[in-house]
Amino acid sequence: MLVVGAHGGLGEATSLACAQAGASLVLLGRRVPRLSRLHDRLQALGAAPALYPMDLEGASPDDHADLAARIEAAYGRLDGIVHLAAAFDGLTPLELTDPAAFARALHVNLTARWWLTQACLPLLRRSGDAAVVFAIDDPARTGGAYWGGYGLAQAGLSAMVGMLQAELGDAPIRVSGLLPPPMRTPLRARAHVEAEDRIARAPADVAAHCVALLAPGGDAHRGALWAPFAPEGRA
Repeated sequence: MLVVGAHGGLGEATSLACAQAGASLVLLGRRVPRLSRLHDRLQALGAAPALYPMDLEGASPDDHADLAARIEAAYGRLDGIVHLAAAFDGLTPLELTDPAAFARALHVNLTARWWLTQACLPLLRRSGDAAVVFAIDDPARTGGAYWGGYGLAQAGLSAMVGMLQAELGDAPIRVSGLLPPPMRTPLRARAHVEAEDRIARAPADVAAHCVALLAPGGDAHRGALWAPFAPEGRA
């Protein structure tokens, strides 16, 4: 199982939950010290994760292809990817957004996620039941004013889930999107005052739902966006 953004708030919680579920993990992140600390924590629990340091902002398609080749050499196949890496600098009017920051938000949150997934599709096809899970910040909220490139990327991810699943057809690959509730993470703190943010949940509360989508039971949400914490639990 490949966890992208493994040392972030939801990434770390999901890595722990996947390890507890018995998954063999490849942990991808850009900060080596944080990856190493997570590795040590998982190792203390009896897991043996592999680490793959990579900065999605600067990685080229060739870098993603190299990642896939290394996974192939080590494991022969890939049973799942969960995309949890995100880049968000804060709320800014589009008119005042730095062009480089706008491009970075679109790339890290959308383009890089696709490049990585595309590179790994042949490995995913070798699994009898593979899953690709995209964590998506609800476009109903991030499509409003000041969310900039980050908000536009969330809308693109939402469209990509259904598009990719439709194109994969009967391939043994399930694609789904998880719409997490507000969480107590550094990313959310850039848009909300933590002391007044009483509705945010701990990432550990959400991690089990990432595992559920990666597991065979996640087939119920194939090609759909799942908001398990919404009042109606919509999909």
